[in-house]
Amino acid sequence: MEFVTTHEELRTIYKTPRPTDGSIRKELKALDGHCRSFIGKSPFVLIGSSDGEGNADVTPKGDKPGFAAILDDRTIAIPDRPGNNRLDTLENILRNPSVGLLFLIPGMNETLRVNGDARITVDAGLRERLAVDGKEPQSVVVVTVKAAYMHCAKAFMRSDLWKPESWYDRATLPTLGQILRDQMAVADSAEATDSWLDEEYKKTMW
Repeated sequence: MEFVTTHEELRTIYKTPRPTDGSIRKELKALDGHCRSFIGKSPFVLIGSSDGEGNADVTPKGDKPGFAAILDDRTIAIPDRPGNNRLDTLENILRNPSVGLLFLIPGMNETLRVNGDARITVDAGLRERLAVDGKEPQSVVVVTVKAAYMHCAKAFMRSDLWKPESWYDRATLPTLGQILRDQMAVADSAEATDSWLDEEYKKTMW
């Protein structure tokens, strides 16, 4: 198998069409009204990060719409809720602040992409502002926006992502307990693991 290794080879493959003027000009250096509105309605964002040594990661963050707070036209604050404490994204940010964000709104095929630099804060005022039912996030990822732009709908249209008729019947797919039992050879049954997970979700959602 041969691989593309140079910019020239890549552009030979993708020579038609070249990037349009619109696809270049749509990139903003700060959040405009449409970006702010999109983020305010989004309940879900994917954060792409890297440790700078070639080890990359993408992690999901989700909460009620508007959970990612816009501090100003170039600053977004994303609360870090309780998780598994692997801290992959946070560890990466300490080594390499560059991140890529992909905001989604359920039912909308277009997405908002934001690229920037991230830092971690435990600022008391910001954590209090982002609290849910009095429960503050353990930390907050603050992203300084370098580029923001809308991404076209093709990927979502091709995948039929938002069309329930295209979804698998959940009952035909393994539960997380079943997957973990097989992957980790745990002694507990899949049912016991699923039951434990359900209880943990209830206790540690926020």
